[in-house]
Amino acid sequence: MNLIQSIEWAVIAPVVALATGCLLALLADLLLPPASPAFPAARRGAVLGGLAVAAPAAGLALLLPLRDGDRETFCLTVDPAPCSYVADRFALTVQALVLLGALLAALISLPALSRSDDRPGAVPAGEYAFLLLASATGAALLPAARDLATLILALEVATLPVYALVALRRANRLAPEAALKFLLSSVTATAVTLLGVGFLYAAGGGLHLTVLADALPAADPALSGLVTVGAALALVGFALKVGAVPFHFWIPDTYGGAPPAIAGYLAVVGKTAGLAGLVLLTTVALPGEHGVWGPALALLAGLTMTVGNVAALRVDPAESGSAVRLLAWSSVGQAGWLLVPIAAAGREIGTGGPGSAEGVSAAVGATLAYALMYAVVTLGAFAVVLSVRGGRIADHRGMAAGRRPTALAMAFFLICLAGLPPGLIGLFTKVAVIRSVVGADLAVLAVVAAVNVVIALVYYLRWIALLFRPAGEEPGAGAPAPVAEPVPVGG
Repeated sequence: MNLIQSIEWAVIAPVVALATGCLLALLADLLLPPASPAFPAARRGAVLGGLAVAAPAAGLALLLPLRDGDRETFCLTVDPAPCSYVADRFALTVQALVLLGALLAALISLPALSRSDDRPGAVPAGEYAFLLLASATGAALLPAARDLATLILALEVATLPVYALVALRRANRLAPEAALKFLLSSVTATAVTLLGVGFLYAAGGGLHLTVLADALPAADPALSGLVTVGAALALVGFALKVGAVPFHFWIPDTYGGAPPAIAGYLAVVGKTAGLAGLVLLTTVALPGEHGVWGPALALLAGLTMTVGNVAALRVDPAESGSAVRLLAWSSVGQAGWLLVPIAAAGREIGTGGPGSAEGVSAAVGATLAYALMYAVVTLGAFAVVLSVRGGRIADHRGMAAGRRPTALAMAFFLICLAGLPPGLIGLFTKVAVIRSVVGADLAVLAVVAAVNVVIALVYYLRWIALLFRPAGEEPGAGAPAPVAEPVPVGG
């Protein structure tokens, strides 16, 4: 008997578009002639970079027909017919974020790819485009996955190419070390997650998330300890991808050693994919274990935003690579904000009242709104950092004097991350997160979040002030730096 229904290609079309672009990039790199006077490196890089841009753009277009309702595929024919792929509003929103992040990362990289074959130690265009699209394919699959096997597979497909992307910056001596740190931490977290998934499968007798949600609360009481340990272990891999403390240690060095566009991609797409996995694992597969993951995520959220913001506060603006390093630590702090509504969802599930479902939905919506704001402004901030000669924050001093639109854009991005007006999208999303916490009666977490807003204001405003400081003044740390000068974006 055939247990699998026919595939609805329209439902999986956005993921297929990325996978197709990935294969086309691989074939183009193989079939295109090497750089020569007749076929210059710029043309070769433009073709490969164009594929890296076209695939996520096509994926975004293919999302539009799915926006009207939930669609499912890869469903079992047995009752109650659980499905392995569900394109609901949550999945479509996260997929749109992933596709947008991949598209912007590819656009930022285009100038570098056009010069990739004529500079010693440059990033190879073919490998870069292939690996970027391969990672985006896994990240786009993950939010629609509704069984543990597909969830873990998507997580690894999203992660494995990034190891190579980080190491592709051959001219940077830090790249191999950064890739190795990311590899070792991710492999360890994956092993722990797989152990947790094995425990959950043993206790629940299934891999589909909805099956586990029904089976685990009714499991033999003797297996309750196995379920608790399995739930805790399964969260580890996704917590690492989000960059939650204490699984954050790889982020500063990895972002610093990676090509800057890939650092931005990791900060947005990698974090969004990990967040989607956390939401699915907790609210869909393990609502009955809210007493385990709810308090754990509340603790992780408070620690993550505090550690990230305090570390960012200590970054020396005159230190080499300080701009990317501060954005890296800032991304750790922002990860705490992303975790806060999920912790609130755990408390809402625990109340069990008639409004608990609406409370969980509102909490997940707050997380997605914050992720959307974070994705746009973080990639924008990385794009500005890439356009400035030198990697120090001090190199941005006096930018407003010669590049006022760029300085205003950077100031806007930082204001949004801080949650201040006129960065209204940052302000409103932070308010939405705080509302989810207050509604769930997590007063301590709300206070911690408010304190961290103040801490983050210090280093964001310090950077903004530097943009508008006259070039002749001391930057406040280290030696004077020249006025910020533009460089070709990418590299």
